[in-house]
Amino acid sequence: MNLQLITNLTGFENDLCDVIRLFFEAFELVSENPDYEIKLEYSENSESENMQACVEILINGEQVSHYQHSMAANFPSTLEKKRYMKRVAKISLFRALKSLLPDTFTPWGSLTGIRPTHLLRELEEETNAEQAKEMFLQHFDVEIAKYEYAKQIIDIQKPIIQSIKPNDIDIYIGIPYCKTKCLYCSFPSAVRTKRTDMGEYINALKSDISQGATLLKSIGYSIRSIYIGGGTPTVLDENELYDLLSHTLSCYDTYGLEFTVEAGRPDTITPEKLKILKNAGVTRLSINPQTMNESTLKTIGRSHSAKDIITAYEQAKALGFDINMDIIACLPYESEADFAHTLNEISKFDIENLTVHTLAIKRASTLKEAINDWKSSMPDSETANNMLNMAHKTAQIMQMQPYYMYRQKYMRGNLENIGFAKAGKECIYNIDMMEEMTSIMAHGAGAMTKRIYKGSSLRVERLPNPKDIKTYINKQQALFEGKEKLFRCRQ
Repeated sequence: MNLQLITNLTGFENDLCDVIRLFFEAFELVSENPDYEIKLEYSENSESENMQACVEILINGEQVSHYQHSMAANFPSTLEKKRYMKRVAKISLFRALKSLLPDTFTPWGSLTGIRPTHLLRELEEETNAEQAKEMFLQHFDVEIAKYEYAKQIIDIQKPIIQSIKPNDIDIYIGIPYCKTKCLYCSFPSAVRTKRTDMGEYINALKSDISQGATLLKSIGYSIRSIYIGGGTPTVLDENELYDLLSHTLSCYDTYGLEFTVEAGRPDTITPEKLKILKNAGVTRLSINPQTMNESTLKTIGRSHSAKDIITAYEQAKALGFDINMDIIACLPYESEADFAHTLNEISKFDIENLTVHTLAIKRASTLKEAINDWKSSMPDSETANNMLNMAHKTAQIMQMQPYYMYRQKYMRGNLENIGFAKAGKECIYNIDMMEEMTSIMAHGAGAMTKRIYKGSSLRVERLPNPKDIKTYINKQQALFEGKEKLFRCRQ
């Protein structure tokens, strides 16, 4: 599909393409001979304090859809004005496309951002719950069911967010290695083999942790939680895992309120590793089946079986860990019956958290590279939505409620990822990170450090570590200097 986008709203092209992507799974922007020509003209009227966006969609020069949206333009800051410029343009473009393609499944309306719950919370704080609801339903065209999930989540999150102290910070440690590469994975992780030498990376990581901990202590930060993710942290052997955990705790002195480790691949979990994790104070493990269907596990490149998942669960549960399990809806060749089988098997486990992902076709994944070979195996939007509804019902049966949510680009059915938890078992790090409520000190290749500035308006500054492992190892001093500048800066 070739599209031509003509607009005087420069700097917002990526945001407009996010809206277009809701209606066209794949498209290319061209300057001539387009299948669709989209014209968006933005204007302001200072006298009436009004901003508006007018969208016209043409095929072969003939108008096939048109929409104009306007809103008040009197804003106290340039940043806030830019936010509303983007909003008025996206709403107008969404409604013009929806008028042209009314059968397109768009449960989140014109919202394309990662954090719909974050937006709903902001709207409630700016106005009130009723006006925020009206904005979601009437302004952004969000379906009522999606609004209700977002509302339920922000209400559950409220006491956890209110417990955050001014100097609280979360710690993230990344292990960018896995046992195999999954079909859908876009993370730049390396495959660990018997020949892989982890020593250089672990030494760099330990240096990163030492410097970060010293910096935070000197400023007076308080550790709220530690999360070790990946990749697959349990791809480390017993000695490496013990070394990393011991070093982390010796540097930070505490893990705060919770200590989570992703043990995503069941075939990387051993009784000895579980004992090491337990003795280090790890409170939560993430054991990620993705599916309980053997044929799908092979298709997506997992090297474990459904039986391995059961064994890992039983061993971890016997040691008293809180357990999260991740599953994915819309995996290739899976029907609703296949997904129902996964849910049925998961419901037999006594777990505290269940995270349900909707498959996203990520640009750097093997799946994306060969997407034409896989298209026919993908569930349609209606099936994707049915799968998520099935997961919601299963979570209720397991006495869990939704407690965090996020969206990604290229998701099947324009849907969402959602985490469920038993009451009191919500993962603090997931909420803090996804809602951007606390700063994060991040260690490891590909990890993202964030500083949250809480003043008259929320501001987030990010400092990414290099994704390439060798580059990360070689840039330790520069990375530390960047973190020191970020966290010592007053504003």
